[in-house]
Amino acid sequence: MQGKWNHQVGRPDLPGVQEAIAQALADRTPGGVRPGELDRGGRALRWLEAGHGGVAPVVLIAGSGSSGLTWAPVLPELARHGRVVAYDRAGLGASEPDRAPGPTLDGQLADLAALVRHLGAGPAVLVGHSWGGLLAQLLAWKRPELVAGLVLVDPTHEEFRPRAISAAEAVLNRIWLFRTALAPAARDQGEALDRAEAAVIAHPHQRRTILAENRLTDLVVPELRRRRAAGRLPDVPVRVLSATVGLPRTMRERWTAMQAWIATGATLGEHIVVPGAGHAVHEDRPQAVIAAVLEVSDHARYARNS
Repeated sequence: MQGKWNHQVGRPDLPGVQEAIAQALADRTPGGVRPGELDRGGRALRWLEAGHGGVAPVVLIAGSGSSGLTWAPVLPELARHGRVVAYDRAGLGASEPDRAPGPTLDGQLADLAALVRHLGAGPAVLVGHSWGGLLAQLLAWKRPELVAGLVLVDPTHEEFRPRAISAAEAVLNRIWLFRTALAPAARDQGEALDRAEAAVIAHPHQRRTILAENRLTDLVVPELRRRRAAGRLPDVPVRVLSATVGLPRTMRERWTAMQAWIATGATLGEHIVVPGAGHAVHEDRPQAVIAAVLEVSDHARYARNS
């Protein structure tokens, strides 16, 4: 199952991209995965889900410029414990781009809220990496009734966006584009996963959205400050995981301190430093992320039953 190709333009169509991602994740996930799609005003928001049951569905929110495929290291194990959903934001992975000139903060939050409501299982445990961690917090502030708990994986903080970090993220995303497009077979991660990455990156929407999301994270800092000052996180379990490598020591210490502040500002918050993990904690130390998600899910179960 390699995805369908639009021969007129020489690239995979987006349902074909979803098919390729589904195959890559199904090969690793007991019980396979199920595709999902939601009409968002004439454009398709797409995701893959696995597992069944659980008190609250787990929704995985990728970092800036990343698709749901980034959650391959943790999705199979989480699916053993309940329903888990890895979705693609507009213009990334298999989801169609927004008709706006580029991604907007309100648009991304509206899509996430619509997805949680569409699942029809009540509030969800939101697991957000980097920019996805910030989106998870924003939804918790804006729509607390949709959130049963938060796991924030080395989350972005609006007060820590030095130009060096923004430039580094842009360069790393460009490197990933070229690495995936030119030499996917060079990485020992399985043929299906390599094929899925190649299908994702072949679509021009992905490239444009990667660059647009990098710009968005800088443009919305004033709005993020206002929103954080206007409200607290709801009284749900919050776990904040911090990386330890990949940045100069003083930068890493500053970022980690801000992430610790997020946890201490939550009534049921806990800050977890993950030794030996780079920014993509879920790739370097997947068991740390899995353990945090299961702990938050257990708290949500206890809160619902009490």
